[in-house]
Amino acid sequence: MSETPSTETEESLFQAPPLAEQERMVEALLFASAEPMTTREMEARMPHGADAAEALVLLKRRYEGRGVNVVKVGEAWAIRTAADLGFLMSRETVETRKLSRAAIETLAIIAYHQPVTRAEIEEIRGVSVSRGTVDQLIELEWVRFGRRKMTPGRPVTYVVTQAFLDHFGLESARDLPGLKELRSAGLLDNRPPPGVMPTPTGEEDEAYDGPEDEGQDELFEE
Repeated sequence: MSETPSTETEESLFQAPPLAEQERMVEALLFASAEPMTTREMEARMPHGADAAEALVLLKRRYEGRGVNVVKVGEAWAIRTAADLGFLMSRETVETRKLSRAAIETLAIIAYHQPVTRAEIEEIRGVSVSRGTVDQLIELEWVRFGRRKMTPGRPVTYVVTQAFLDHFGLESARDLPGLKELRSAGLLDNRPPPGVMPTPTGEEDEAYDGPEDEGQDELFEE
């Protein structure tokens, strides 16, 4: 009894599925994932030889003009409600307290100047930065530690996270809005931006003339 060659069977085990099927797989992964996924994460779950990046090109094109879109968030991808239909979700959103001026300025400095050290943040703001403010921005998962700077003392730096980009619908920090857009969104008032002129003193921000005051900046306004 002669043996039947199994070369074709073995090759089929390692052959990538058709691109249309890969597109369906990517769609299913993005739909089910609570967090944006990178192409590497997708391919780790897909059959051998699958090309998630190529499948994403087709899927993104398929969703153009639809109620939901395939969008890039940092180095990852997600399915999100079309920007012009966001008003339909207003009843489903959870109302949160507004960030304090100190927290907004600290977050804005990190976003626009990253990677940035605490000392650089204080230099730009003109006031000391409470450790609690930065810690709570980290707890919100909008800020994370970056690489240490190659300067004396090797201070840590801060950068914004993928969650920050996802929350504001940005592909990267390069897509951050200008001052006009920030003011129209209520994220900045009409004062000069941090770093342009010294921040006026008041109840919330005091000029830095001594050791850091842990209670100086509060993350949320009461």
